[in-house]
Amino acid sequence: MVKKGISYRCGECGYEAAKWVGRCPECQAWGTLEERGDARPAIARVAAGAPSAPARPIGQVDLESARARATGVPELDRVLGGGLVPGAVVLLAGEPGVGKSTLLLEVAYQWAASAEQPALYVTGEESAGQVRLRAERTGNLHERMFLAAESDLSAILGHVDAVRPGVLIVDSVQTMASPQVEGAPGGVTQVRAVTAGLVALAKERNLPIVLVGHVTKDGSVAGPRVLEHLVDVVLHFEGDRHSTLRLVRGVKNRFGPADEIGCFELRDDGIVGVPDPSGLFLNRHEDAVPGTAITVTVEGKRPLLCEVQALVSKSSLPQPRRAVSGLDSARVGMVLAVLEKRGGVRFGEQDVYAATVGGMKVTEPAVDLAVVLAIASSVQDVALSPRLVSLGEVGLAGEIRRVTGVGRRLAEAVRLGFTHAIVPPDPGKLPDGIRVLEVATVAEALNAAMKA
Repeated sequence: MVKKGISYRCGECGYEAAKWVGRCPECQAWGTLEERGDARPAIARVAAGAPSAPARPIGQVDLESARARATGVPELDRVLGGGLVPGAVVLLAGEPGVGKSTLLLEVAYQWAASAEQPALYVTGEESAGQVRLRAERTGNLHERMFLAAESDLSAILGHVDAVRPGVLIVDSVQTMASPQVEGAPGGVTQVRAVTAGLVALAKERNLPIVLVGHVTKDGSVAGPRVLEHLVDVVLHFEGDRHSTLRLVRGVKNRFGPADEIGCFELRDDGIVGVPDPSGLFLNRHEDAVPGTAITVTVEGKRPLLCEVQALVSKSSLPQPRRAVSGLDSARVGMVLAVLEKRGGVRFGEQDVYAATVGGMKVTEPAVDLAVVLAIASSVQDVALSPRLVSLGEVGLAGEIRRVTGVGRRLAEAVRLGFTHAIVPPDPGKLPDGIRVLEVATVAEALNAAMKA
């Protein structure tokens, strides 16, 4: 029987149910329904109270108190939209070992070295000695950097009162706990309460706070979904364990673009920004190699050259393999079908492998044409020109569709020495110094690429 006057509410999405279930019917999260009081509380009248500050015309609101301040790490400032805004709460999420703590130690050091106010770094995952060892190895030691090993929210507030920092870094929010709330650290209730307390602290004292967050198996931020709604900026720190390249990708940003990326290189002595990362995604060959094609992808406002590699070989299995790395596997499968049907390239009994160079992950449709040319080059064992770039989305009818920013993409290719380009029809204004071939179908693109 259902208890009268009792309801259950999901901590992730707010869905309410009359009885408890293990999995939320709305957001499909497990173990998030919590018991609440009366399902239909009486509506009480709220008396008018004194406002904390009178309302003013929006044109009279002071902007100086909300100006972003640079962190001293240019690639991170690019993603943040210029730097940290006073009172902003930033959530930096990433897989274990990707370099989140190393990056934030660099931020704390740069802030302490260039600002009048100190930086406070609170760690709940490591001891103070372990963090000191890493800071010493990476050269991030400064007298105005303060370090505290705490996992209690009230203790963090005490450290803030004592140090009065200009920036607060909490590593990580899943290890912190509030004494006023029941539950283990990392649980839905605790993460929500700790984040809400830190957000209130940031707004009350105009203090920028950076939170480190864990991720789940599928790469999303661990904890309740409300965590991403509470904070002002959500950043994802990405990188392959077998590569030194790291990307900070903006997911949500109330103060700047939400689609920008910053590039870093993780070294033994710390993490270094890479202002011109296009060379990291190219594999320069002395001679042309079959199965390779160059394209230009856009991440945020930054054009990046990317090399797509393909290998087609005879299969020894009843069902040939299709393996993809760094590309959207569903989209590559669609391109294979179009290439065989519309382009006349046969590889039904052959294994097909497609990948990007340098650990780059590309999902935008503009890379479709490069995938087509790389696979066709491998099938025919004919190398494309090493000075050729290709742009275009491939449709199911075999047509080549337009993509955005063709001029900006080709300007980056010209800067790096490319002389030929295959693009969709009507590309718009193009830069000088590159020969452009417009193609409307996959068959035209194949003919143009072999003659370029």
